[in-house]
Amino acid sequence: MPKSENAFSPVANRNALIVGGGIVGTTTALALQRAGWAVTLVEAEDIPRAASWGNAGHIATEQAEPIASPKMVRGFAGKLFCRGGALALPPREIGTWLPFALRLLGAARADRYARAHEALAALLAQAMPAWRRHVAALGAPELLREEGHIVLWETPNSAARGLAGWQAADTGTARFRPLTDTELDDWRARIASPIVGGIRFEGSGQIADPSQLAETALARFLADGGTRIIARVTAVGEGEVRLADGRRLSANEIVVTAGVASADLLRPFGVKAPIIAERGYHLQTGPEVDWPADLPPVVFEDRSMIVTRFAGGLRAASIVEFARAHAKPDHAKWNRLRHHIAALGLPIGEDAKPWMGARPTLPDYLPAIGRVRGVRGVSYAFGHNHLGLTLAPITGELVAGLLGGDATMVPLGSFSLERFR
Repeated sequence: MPKSENAFSPVANRNALIVGGGIVGTTTALALQRAGWAVTLVEAEDIPRAASWGNAGHIATEQAEPIASPKMVRGFAGKLFCRGGALALPPREIGTWLPFALRLLGAARADRYARAHEALAALLAQAMPAWRRHVAALGAPELLREEGHIVLWETPNSAARGLAGWQAADTGTARFRPLTDTELDDWRARIASPIVGGIRFEGSGQIADPSQLAETALARFLADGGTRIIARVTAVGEGEVRLADGRRLSANEIVVTAGVASADLLRPFGVKAPIIAERGYHLQTGPEVDWPADLPPVVFEDRSMIVTRFAGGLRAASIVEFARAHAKPDHAKWNRLRHHIAALGLPIGEDAKPWMGARPTLPDYLPAIGRVRGVRGVSYAFGHNHLGLTLAPITGELVAGLLGGDATMVPLGSFSLERFR
């Protein structure tokens, strides 16, 4: 691509262009701004619809073990959607998910898993401190709630297995305790299905409302001099990007944070990013709902479903569906959610709004954070799978350090896309 004039004014030769306005792109743009960069954020849609804004709002500091693990392989069959679980492998999408699944099995080998576990645990250890810094910089500390979360079980067998599993797991900086008899009685009064046992985590948290977070972050970005462009990026070159409408924008640094679309944008550089759209589904009521506003997220582990109270309503989220990002939603997934909601007696009615979004996932369940080797001024941050919200602020800080030539607080070698060469 031929070079073009800068589309914005550089500040001391520190101008950056972020491709993708999800939670990772937005927090990266803000982190670069705070580090003294002039930043342009290019987002494909004016209204945020990415998985960043449709997730459970849970800051999952307890998920220090990558999903691609020997334990996951052993329990694979029992998690399939056709057997009542949340893992969907649509037959019509076999050409998409089978190559990814084979790579995932390779990543779950004990030696590779051990290295990934060490890397992810180090990253997650910085997640909550980074969130505190982020909401403080936004001037909106109330957006972060650090009341932990709850896990409930509905049968004696699942309670025994679940508790033993968490006791054996690495929960990072998060800790848990069994629910008291009084707490269990409260949940039994609230839930229609029998509740046999449960635990309460401390050290995890949630966002008070994803929509408010998106609006607040954008307002801060613009108020601090950022430029936002609504357009689709079709190509990335050294120091510039091409938009679908033919415009070209240039910058000293370009950061690709476009989720599932990132792989295609980086492919011309010879970069291999075997990413898949890991699609999730949710149903959400409006704000007037009979569910205490101060309750933390609750995981119904037997159903692989998490329920979160936001300022904007009550959301039930579930499903891991490997498919193309733009394949049609499967209404059977929402029907499964409705079945669980009815069985639990949750106050989420037929008027609840359905949503489906694509989590960008790499086979080893580690994000991709680094520079494109041998290319001037192009870096990336994507592939955060279920941990996009959790890891967004620390990712932004790491990218700001990387572009500024500073030592990063977490080594980035394990997150480089060079691991897939």
